[in-house]
This record gives sequence, structure tokens and C-alpha cells, in this order.
Amino acid sequence: MTKSADLHIHTYYSDGTMSPEEVVVDALHCGIHCIAITDHDTVDGISPAIEAARGHDLEVLPGIELSTEINGKDVHMLGYLFNWQDASLIGQLQKMQNARAERMKKMIQKLEALGIHDISFEEISGSAKTRALGRPHLAAALVEKKIVGNMRAAFDKFLAEGAPAYVPKFKQTPQEAIKFIKGLGGIVVLAHPMLTNADELIPALVEAGLGGLEAHYPNCSVNVMSFYENLARKHHLVITGGSDAHGAAKKHTFIGKVRIPYDLVEKLKQAVSD
Repeated sequence: MTKSADLHIHTYYSDGTMSPEEVVVDALHCGIHCIAITDHDTVDGISPAIEAARGHDLEVLPGIELSTEINGKDVHMLGYLFNWQDASLIGQLQKMQNARAERMKKMIQKLEALGIHDISFEEISGSAKTRALGRPHLAAALVEKKIVGNMRAAFDKFLAEGAPAYVPKFKQTPQEAIKFIKGLGGIVVLAHPMLTNADELIPALVEAGLGGLEAHYPNCSVNVMSFYENLARKHHLVITGGSDAHGAAKKHTFIGKVRIPYDLVEKLKQAVSD
């Protein structure tokens, strides 16, 4: 049987709902041979996943998803195979997590100004499994309090960009993220370029050291994925892909929904060592 990989998975250490151990169980059940834990702005889920996979035919790659912004566009960057235990990484992530906490407080203040007074920062931070707090945690509280009927309504009414309780997140440029992950010995991949809709940025990102494109992504047509495969080849970038699974937080995808052949993982590793 051909070995396969899913290189874009979130746990409850960021905005997913599954523990790293549950992710490993799911991956084994699906017959996947390699996964990457790519939580937002945290590496806390990597060690538990590696430990849970010990003794099984499942490789766990260290990963992370970093939010960046350029020219008014949100651009998500996936880092792989970096030194995830490096002290400088932990310090930088702490800054990002502190910025996320401040953002959460400001969003709660905006909700209070809208007449919603029964959600506190302590409640959100206490119930979350992560220090990387995000809008999904606040959306879940709005659903639990029956202020809205579902997560989508929470975003549409309050938390989406342009909505009354929205607050921009920590800003860094894609080039800064690339430099940071490469400085830790890793490789950086542009996440879901078909959603980012910023193909014009790719040449400059390649010049800055971008290593790959996430050409395989859930619920995309074969033509779209082929387009980004060809774009990756044009710029001599590694082709990657993954499900972007978040557990119950994203009903439209799940671990293993998108699989790439393991030889692409080998090419990713080779690109790091070159």
C-alpha cells in the first residue's frame, strides 16, 4: 500500500477540538503514515502527539501555522521540520500568545459595548486548552450562552472582519515568518493559496525563502489543485497538502480527507537539508 500523509492538522492547543492523542488515533484509524501538527502560534501539541504515536507506524512532523499580513491580506504560513524546542521560538510564541490574549480582551470589551455582559476573559482562558486564544473560542462561548445559534452566526454577527466585535490580530509579514522559521532550520509553505487569493505575492515570497505551496486542500477541484501544483513546479517549490482538520470545529473536513503521497514528505525533508 502506498504511504500517505496529512500535513495540516490542528488540535485543541489552538482552535481544534481534538487532543493530540485523539488526532493520532484518528490518523491510525485512517491508515495514514505521516501527519504534521500545525497549530496556530503554538507547538504545545507536538510532543503529546509524538509520544502517542510512539510504537505505531505513524510519523509525526513538527509544524506550526503562523498568521501574517501584507498589503491588507491575511496570509497563513506553515512551518515544518524546525527546531520546535528552541528557546527563541518559545519566546516569540509567548509574545504572539500574549497579543492573542490582549486581542481577546478587546473583543470581549466590544461585546460588552453591544450589551453582552456575561462573557469574561477568565472564562474563555480557563475553558480553553491553549494559550493561543482565538475567535473560535469566543464564538463557542457565544453559542454556549445562546446569544447566537451556531459558530457561523457568531462570526457573521460579531467576529468576522468588519463585524462590530472584530479586532485585528498580531501582525507580522510573511517575510518575517519565513526568516524566523528558516532561522530555526525549518521550511515554510504558503498555506491554502487558493483561499488566500494572493498569487501575485508568490514570486516575492520565493525570493524571501518560501519553500513550498500547499497545493492539495479539502473541497477544491482537481483543476485548482493542478494549477497550484504547476505553480509550485514553476517556482521550484515543494508541493504539500493536508486536510486542515479542526475536529468538530470544521464540519467540512476531517483527518485524512486530503492525503498526499509520502514521497512529497521526502521531498520536503530534502528541501530542508539542501
